[in-house]
Amino acid sequence: MTDDFEDVLHAVGPRLRALRRNRGLTLAELAVTTGVSESTLSRLESGQRRATLELLLPLARAYRVPLDDLVGAPRTGDPRVHLTPLHRHGMTFVPLSRRPGGMQAYKMIIPSSDPPLEPDHRTHDGHEWLYVLHGHLRLVLGEHDLVLPPGEAAEFDTTLPHWLGSADGKAVELLILFGRHGERTHLRARAERA
Repeated sequence: MTDDFEDVLHAVGPRLRALRRNRGLTLAELAVTTGVSESTLSRLESGQRRATLELLLPLARAYRVPLDDLVGAPRTGDPRVHLTPLHRHGMTFVPLSRRPGGMQAYKMIIPSSDPPLEPDHRTHDGHEWLYVLHGHLRLVLGEHDLVLPPGEAAEFDTTLPHWLGSADGKAVELLILFGRHGERTHLRARAERA
């Protein structure tokens, strides 16, 4: 076994003793609660008995703590994704992906405005795919002036002059996939059934 593993095992006994004392319990009281004999608990706390799952589970239940707390398992970290919005050109972009380069995913929020804003065409390298979640998006792309309702999507080369805004002055929410180096979104059609 590795030294790290041995260190974890040796730390279990003192951790159990400290937990019992902090709870103000005697070995006798803990034995009654867990069904594990006093002598076994004493040997476990002193390191004379190796911790097993069979012994740790009743202790975890008695102390009402996760098994990881008894053995000092390292924390795995917070699994939640904490998104940091970006604010550009009066719009909010919430990054949904974190990998550098390649396709990037964003939720974009265009705030309401009265009256609706006038187009301010922009160009930049890349390729964009968007899907309207809420509201009516006005997409001005080159000579085209389109209104996309919820559920509609568009894909375009961002080197074309373009502008995204609200068609009616109300807020718009959309998903955007953006490839800085011209990566395109690949759509697959369903296979036909025979």
